[in-house]
Amino acid sequence: MSKPYVVAIAGGTCSGKSTLTDRLEAVFAPRCKTAAFHMDSYFKKEPPHTIAPITRKEYVEHNHPDTLELPRMYEDFARVTAEGSDAQLVLAEGLFALYLDDIRERADLKIFVDLASDERLARRIVRFMAWGQTFEEVTERYLDTVRFRHNELIEPTRWHADLVVNGTLDNSQAVDVAACFIEKKAGLL
Repeated sequence: MSKPYVVAIAGGTCSGKSTLTDRLEAVFAPRCKTAAFHMDSYFKKEPPHTIAPITRKEYVEHNHPDTLELPRMYEDFARVTAEGSDAQLVLAEGLFALYLDDIRERADLKIFVDLASDERLARRIVRFMAWGQTFEEVTERYLDTVRFRHNELIEPTRWHADLVVNGTLDNSQAVDVAACFIEKKAGLL
């Protein structure tokens, strides 16, 4: 029994992390036992609050590792990535996939999904308005806290990445490049 090949996929809010993960899962699931590990599944039921650095307005925090149920997440991650687990390939995606040592150090391949901040904001507006928030609520929160957390915690993690890919994912080239590398290194040809 061998340990699964682990790919950590990080990037800013709405950068395309989940899309890349879904596309890689679609490529590999027909060929091997693939597990997608989504860090968003581990948000605390009652997340902490944060005070915006400029406006001093209080917000529910979702852009800091303290918002995650880390012990449960690490336990589940250790189980899915353990030698002898069912999975041959684990795709671990989330804002903090390259920030958290316990995830990053276990990864065989580290990918950072890069996308310009204006494009990430536009995607965030569309997504959160579809969930019932107003334009003003989405943009105010992004400008007050999300961009600061990105600059503080997420952007620096790109230096841990083995591969930085374009988050527009308009074509499949980033998926093809990542898949080709994974196939070769993980022996999933």
